[in-house]
Amino acid sequence: MKIRWLILLILVLLANGCASPDTTKTQQLEPLQQPEQIKPLSHTPDLADGPESGTREPRPLTLADLRAKYRSTFLLNGPSSKREVALTFDDAPDDHFTPQVLDVLKKEGVKATFFVVGNRVEAHPDIVKRMVDEGHVIGNHSYDHANLPKLTDDKFREQITKTDNLIHSFTGYTPNLIRPPYGNISEGQIQWLASQHKKIISWNVDSLDWKGLSAEEVETNVLAQVHPGSIILQHSAGGIGEDLTGTVNALPGIIAKLREDGVKLVTVPELLNIPAGQ
Repeated sequence: MKIRWLILLILVLLANGCASPDTTKTQQLEPLQQPEQIKPLSHTPDLADGPESGTREPRPLTLADLRAKYRSTFLLNGPSSKREVALTFDDAPDDHFTPQVLDVLKKEGVKATFFVVGNRVEAHPDIVKRMVDEGHVIGNHSYDHANLPKLTDDKFREQITKTDNLIHSFTGYTPNLIRPPYGNISEGQIQWLASQHKKIISWNVDSLDWKGLSAEEVETNVLAQVHPGSIILQHSAGGIGEDLTGTVNALPGIIAKLREDGVKLVTVPELLNIPAGQ
């Protein structure tokens, strides 16, 4: 009986495959743990002005930087070795203040430099002709007094070349002198103007006449800053509503006092010893 039970037990074990270790089943491995992401320490103070990637971006050069970088093209004044200064007038021509300025200059025997706006040249050709006939120098002040750095390259060049052509029709030369409206210009625009052999004429004496100042205030602003080699900024026309009576009335006194001090009044090309045009 015992033998029969023993045989039966052996047969059951063989049927279940338990007579030897099971090598058919693959061992199940625990999944690898992923490393935790690095987190900033909570006690580390943040950067006051944010990460460098958001702050260290290229910055355009300031006007002062541009003047320093392009000294031979971007000019503020002439040499101080000679007692000479240049009177310059922006935004011409109009049919009100420009003729009055021309009257004073003619009476005093002074030649000045006018930076003209192209569409105003078209509106008042007779006044531009008078400027030329009376010996004044004409420079480019853009076609419609645009803020040049805001323009595309094509629009910027159109502003310059269109006004150049208008000036050429009166003077017979393409002007070498340009004064950007508001004094604003970009580095790329300076480089293009330099390639065209033009000089950007800024100033180092600002009358601030566009503020509608009195003759006494305009005269004080000019005479307090002027020195040999100065380029003086005034206006012979302005925007709608701007009153330049102070400029007109200040001119005789400015001219007289400079002459009393032994200063000669010249045009910008004479001051800088450069041609007015090409």
